[in-house]
Amino acid sequence: MADSKERLFADFTAPTRQEWRDKIEVDLKGADYEKKMVWRTNEGFSMQPFYRKEDVDQLATVNALPGEFPYVRGNKKDNNQWFVRQNIDAADAKAANAKALDILNKGVNSLCFRVPGDQCTKENLAVLLDGIYADIVELNFCTCQRHCVELAEALVAYFTEKGYDLSKLEGSINFDPISKMLKKGKDTTPVLQFAKPLVEALAQLPQYRCINVNVDLLNNAGAFVYQELGYALAWGGEYLDELVEAGVPAEEAARRIKFNFGISGVYFMEIAKFRAARMLWAEIVKQYTADKEAAKMRVNATTSSYNLTLFDSYVNMLRTQTETMSAAIANVDSIVVTPFDVPYEQPTEFAERIARNQQLLLKEECHFDKLVDVSGGSYFVEELTVAIAQQAWKLFLAVEEEGGFLAAAKAGTIQKAINDTDAARHANVGKRKEFLLGTNQFPNFTEKSEGKEPLAAACGHCCHEAAEESEIPALKTSRLASDFETLRLTTEKAAKQPVAFMLTIGNLAMRQARAQFSCNFLAAAGYKVVDNLGFPTVEEGVQAAVKAGADIVVLCSSDDEYADYGVPAFEALKAADPKAIFIIAGAPACSEDLKAAGIENFIHVRVDQLKTLKELNKKLNV
Repeated sequence: MADSKERLFADFTAPTRQEWRDKIEVDLKGADYEKKMVWRTNEGFSMQPFYRKEDVDQLATVNALPGEFPYVRGNKKDNNQWFVRQNIDAADAKAANAKALDILNKGVNSLCFRVPGDQCTKENLAVLLDGIYADIVELNFCTCQRHCVELAEALVAYFTEKGYDLSKLEGSINFDPISKMLKKGKDTTPVLQFAKPLVEALAQLPQYRCINVNVDLLNNAGAFVYQELGYALAWGGEYLDELVEAGVPAEEAARRIKFNFGISGVYFMEIAKFRAARMLWAEIVKQYTADKEAAKMRVNATTSSYNLTLFDSYVNMLRTQTETMSAAIANVDSIVVTPFDVPYEQPTEFAERIARNQQLLLKEECHFDKLVDVSGGSYFVEELTVAIAQQAWKLFLAVEEEGGFLAAAKAGTIQKAINDTDAARHANVGKRKEFLLGTNQFPNFTEKSEGKEPLAAACGHCCHEAAEESEIPALKTSRLASDFETLRLTTEKAAKQPVAFMLTIGNLAMRQARAQFSCNFLAAAGYKVVDNLGFPTVEEGVQAAVKAGADIVVLCSSDDEYADYGVPAFEALKAADPKAIFIIAGAPACSEDLKAAGIENFIHVRVDQLKTLKELNKKLNV
């Protein structure tokens, strides 16, 4: 069989890179190769449309093996098991326990309890963990930062009393004062003094991580992938330095750090991010200790809330599913799927069940848990892994030059960088340079909010510790869809829903294409859109628009025909209904002539959609 394959391939000459390039350029029919085919990423580098074996032969990542330093291919050698995690508010310990027992029977094998600071006692833990076997479930805890040591001591006492082999228990306590500094703009430096006592309190629980890098906070604030990764490395490095300087052995310090990443919607970029993260963190830890086991990065990944939407919210399931896939393929240690209804309500039981099943589907039906690093060896993924690693490393070094992550956070440079990125991304969504399905692209024309309102983000019971007030800048967190949602909700609350009428005429293909574009464009504001098959004259179209009670009339035709139809349609509408707004769909060559005739409004792919819709609402007194 092998001989026949060799003979088969011997009959063909492998095309050269230039031959591939020449073939692509023929298919492009004169279009610019660099503009059409090269992916210019937000991370500051470009990716080619194809790669060949010789491109990756020189990359060190392709020679790595699963379970071996620097862990680019994962921490495990023989499987890709990960924990299916769900977070639970534990303000009511008994109710939280009942919920935990229920979901543990439905596929979850990792829990995170948000425990109020005044309930970090062994007695309360006995209620919270009653019936939960800590030796087969990963247990994670989040509480007020100043109560973390108290919680650790209570856990050790409880597990000891229960007779567990403490060396086998897995879990974490979420101690991360810096995240509060970034989120709230408060100087939490004094809280860092509890880091060493916390590590010491957990000495009998060697597999419990307690120093957390909650870089998912940056992800949900709009950070690009390289920013999330670069800052994560600097953040983790800061804690490593703090612990070592406090007298904690380097290998022990590294073993206590856990990374909580977000997962954005850029599928391959996320796969590369997690692979690069393990590789770079291993190299950092290597500078502190020769213990290669200590260099393994422990990662919990949570699907992003930044790109979730209030309208057409079931699309959120598609977003979180692809995000979960990328994290699972990238061999993370545990995953939290954000329920689809988070933007507008406390997750329902149905939404939480769907979120759990999204992971179980990948395990039980797709067998993602069986193979280690299935993306390894892919020319594209290997190139992307190295490229994102290089960009993140540059950012890491820049933070180090500034004095480290804590100094940069106090100075506000990290917050400014993320806030600038967030502002740029919001602007891109407004201009439809970044698409959000169901929001600025292909909105559901007939959907109503039905009382749904954006839900303010809450920090649960984990942020009640005292902190010094300061003038430290804070991260600005608002979902990408928030501006469009505010606009659409405002339209819904208006006394009358504006009606946008498509006056289609002329060239069949162009009028249909422009009518579809205009319907999508205007429905994003919550307008009622009325499409049409076509009219023989502009006068008949205007009459139909007036009869339909149109507040906006959009002329949809070809560029060449606008010279004939534009002014007559505008004047006919002005005579029939002076209050109606007239719009041309497109940017024809005769635009200046049309403007000279009094036509002010044009919509096309180059206009700022959000700005245009806000201006229309203002004209409509919405």
